Amino acid sequence: MSTYRRTRPSTGAIVAGVIVLAALALLVVAAVRGVNLGKAANDVMGSMFPPQAVTEQGREIRNLYDIVFLIAAAIFLVVEGLIIWTVIRYRRKPGDDVLPAQTHGNNVAEIAWTLIPTIIVAFLFFISWQTLNSVDAVSKTPDIHVRAVAGQFQWSFVYLGDDGKTEQYTQFIPIGDDGGLVVPVGRHIQLSLESPDVIHAFYVPRFLFKRDVVPGQVNKFDFTLDQNEAGQTFRGQCAELCGVGHRAMVFEVHALSQADYETWLKDKIASAKPSPRPSGSGVPPAATLELAAQSVAFDKQTLDAPANKPFEIKFDNKDSGITHDVAIQDPSGKLLVNGDDVKGPGQATYPIQPLQPGTYKFICTFHSNMTGQLTVK
Repeated sequence: MSTYRRTRPSTGAIVAGVIVLAALALLVVAAVRGVNLGKAANDVMGSMFPPQAVTEQGREIRNLYDIVFLIAAAIFLVVEGLIIWTVIRYRRKPGDDVLPAQTHGNNVAEIAWTLIPTIIVAFLFFISWQTLNSVDAVSKTPDIHVRAVAGQFQWSFVYLGDDGKTEQYTQFIPIGDDGGLVVPVGRHIQLSLESPDVIHAFYVPRFLFKRDVVPGQVNKFDFTLDQNEAGQTFRGQCAELCGVGHRAMVFEVHALSQADYETWLKDKIASAKPSPRPSGSGVPPAATLELAAQSVAFDKQTLDAPANKPFEIKFDNKDSGITHDVAIQDPSGKLLVNGDDVKGPGQATYPIQPLQPGTYKFICTFHSNMTGQLTVK
């Protein structure tokens, strides 16, 4: 009967081997990350790495991801390398019929596998805590205040004054050249998230950031778009299953230069001011139009109203727990009337000032699918 002819490697040899494998692992991962910076490789490896960040806060998140990924990849390669090396080095050969002398315990190895993971975990905790504090920081004096309202099943964006309260303009269209969240590059923007119904989530992949929109609670976060992103459009979506119309809750973020943004906002404020409602005139409405909302849809697709005379719309929201309203737009898209929000079940009466003959559009500002035609004649 023969015995094992192999000798057990020294602790120093094991440690040296681990160091060499770790160094090789880091070099391989760094090389992969370097290649990933190219556009072609980004397309191929997009599922492995997050997209390139377009905000200051997103870059901090990306840097944290890269560090965690490098450490995880290095550990994986070291462990797998040691497993393969051990299988090859200590494989059974012909004539190996008895076990070699068994070693019980190794102080150096036990200290190493306790101390090294502790250091790694402590390091990851520290950098994660730093990044979280930085990304979650909310300024008391941001350059721009915007309120994002997520309702079943559409986004709207309210542009506020310097005080963070005065409403200057509301963007009811979430996507397209004339819709979406429009923001300037290089400015400190604070976004307040609100929901009138259920939990939603604000998510823009290129921001590398997601935040829940919770009913009865205002969540805020700050971001600053990079200067070189002017003219770009980024897609966004609700990332929380919020009901049957969840798939429709998409939006776009349009990045403009500071000058173009100021011009855009000034024009929107000027064009979107609704005409005042008739109040206190004592003139009874010439007609009363009835309109209801049920199952996230208007019960009528067309309404007729008299021209050059005041009239009113009696609105009945039958959708329990869902907020609707009625707004009227002229053919150019200018908002003429924006009725009060009604959370169902509930009713409201909207007095409408005299309108010129023509065809108008009535909408629910919370739900893009709820539209109809108002004919004034």
